[in-house]
Amino acid sequence: MIDPMWLGAAIFVVAYVGIASEKVHRTLVALLGGVVIILAGVIDQHQAFAGIDFNVIFLLAGMMIIANILGSTGVFQWMAIRSAKMARADPFRVLVALSTITAVVSAFLDNVTTVVLIVPMTLYIASTLRLSPMPFLIAEILASNIGGTATLIGDPPNLLIGSAAGLDFTAFLENLAPVVVPIYLAFLGLARLMLVRDLKVDPELRQALLKLDERDLITNPKLLRQGLIVLGAVIAGFLVHGALGYEAATIALAGAAVLLIWSRYDVHEALVHVEWTTLLFFVGLFMMVEGIVRVGLIEQLAKAALSLTGGNLTLTALLLLWLSAFASGVVDNIPYTATMIPLVRDLGQHMPATPLWWSLALGACLGGNLTIIGAAANVLVANLAERSGHPIRFGEFLPYGAIVTLVSMVISTVYVWARYLLVWPV
Repeated sequence: MIDPMWLGAAIFVVAYVGIASEKVHRTLVALLGGVVIILAGVIDQHQAFAGIDFNVIFLLAGMMIIANILGSTGVFQWMAIRSAKMARADPFRVLVALSTITAVVSAFLDNVTTVVLIVPMTLYIASTLRLSPMPFLIAEILASNIGGTATLIGDPPNLLIGSAAGLDFTAFLENLAPVVVPIYLAFLGLARLMLVRDLKVDPELRQALLKLDERDLITNPKLLRQGLIVLGAVIAGFLVHGALGYEAATIALAGAAVLLIWSRYDVHEALVHVEWTTLLFFVGLFMMVEGIVRVGLIEQLAKAALSLTGGNLTLTALLLLWLSAFASGVVDNIPYTATMIPLVRDLGQHMPATPLWWSLALGACLGGNLTIIGAAANVLVANLAERSGHPIRFGEFLPYGAIVTLVSMVISTVYVWARYLLVWPV
């Protein structure tokens, strides 16, 4: 009889190769992999369904509904033209502006919600300038994960770590924001080198864009006011949801329901534009990951890697940082972080835990940039891009993600060592 651990590993690897090859749509591969995990007896249906993070699923669904309603008012087109004008319609300056907005908003909202709001703007402005949206979208994926690293609520792994370690919003801001700033500046430099060649625009189109009156793009001012009020309340709810005792998904779904009722927006119209392919992809992925988690594969691999350090704090923290970056790019940073938290908590019984928690946070959040399926925000942008006719291929994204992740990890290594490991030279 085949060991369930290795059977689960084989199913996951085959599915991952299928996702990367893109011969079949990633959502179909993920769903099939999740079902095969059950049919093969690696885990049962109850365990597989328990592994689905419905907080992520319903957070996405709620924010998609709000974003779709707001999008029908023309506000994203207004924001796009306004941003382009501020950047004087220079394509690289527009990319920097959109990336910076994405990074900053991701820190104080969350990166998944941010890309839901930013991508429609990006698609519109790229269409107006007759440019491929790909460089902008790739930059926004990378910026969203970098910006989201800075705070407790910016990236889902940080929420998990904060809850497990008893770390609040201020702790994350004080410990992670200082390293996120130089990482983001390095990212802008890399973006200049990697993406600028694809940003050539006709001078006449630039002038035509600068002459547009963005106020004419707002088609429903009343619905816009209602949507912005609800969005503002949802954002406020995200900032205090921990104190209120609610998950972020509850806040997002409540906002979507209130906006639908208040505006009397057509429910079918709102739901038809929800990215169901994204949501179902995560359902399948969570089921597969739950399978390899339940049979102990990830835990065994992590323990084997960390045992190499021989209890040395410096080696353990830096190995955890790099291991988290690589693993998060492969299995999605949310389930990976959930798996590693008990291990880090156990290691904290034998050595100072502070460097370990921040190494896990930096590795998991920044490692999400490694592949197109490394983080929820990545998958969402990829599916929105595909719907617009500009699919982001796994192999197409990988070189950009790998370079930015490598540079991010080098900077993070220096930061973790200088700030934490010199204090505890174990």
